[in-house]
Amino acid sequence: MIQAADLPDTIPVFPLPGALLLPRTRLPLHIFEPRYLQMFEDTLKTRHRLIGMVQPVPGERDGATVLHSIGCAGRVTQFSETEDGRYLVTLSGVSRFRLSQEASGFTPYQRFDVCWQGFDRDLGRSEADETLDRGPFLSLLERFFAAQNLSTDWEALREAEDELLINSLAMLLEFDPEDKQALLEAPCLATRRETLVTLIEFALRGGSQEETLQ
Repeated sequence: MIQAADLPDTIPVFPLPGALLLPRTRLPLHIFEPRYLQMFEDTLKTRHRLIGMVQPVPGERDGATVLHSIGCAGRVTQFSETEDGRYLVTLSGVSRFRLSQEASGFTPYQRFDVCWQGFDRDLGRSEADETLDRGPFLSLLERFFAAQNLSTDWEALREAEDELLINSLAMLLEFDPEDKQALLEAPCLATRRETLVTLIEFALRGGSQEETLQ
């Protein structure tokens, strides 16, 4: 397990719309673009093996992609290489971070100085949601799954620990990138669950895809 003192000041960032990584979760990635292949190979040479997942802000500013200020770093814990040189990678979520400034030096991918302060709970034990009422929450989820023609193992959901349940849903359900960002920035598990409920209720009411959680 990575300790706070082991977190580096600078990490590579991988901007990927809609891809949400949270602490203590796992995110599969398919890496094939040349600059990110280089990023991955460079990351394997580091002691920490961390890659920062960041949501791009919709649109561009002065022709450049703008990134949200908060992302989540994941440690490369598993990978395989295909015959044509692509990588199938698993990132294990470590901690959220705040972007500071882009690091100097040339690489085909972006590297940023980052600040880890304010996210101490990410390195701790799994969180519990003391205010979660599973009955109404799962009933709402069943309505949403039916409306979206989705299926799942309901027994596994009923038995899952709070953090696994809420974070898995936040990562796997289809929401707009800005809504995914709101889920990422939730300060605690209970707030993330409340945000998730709001998004699900909004979708069930037939909310427009152009609208996002404010």
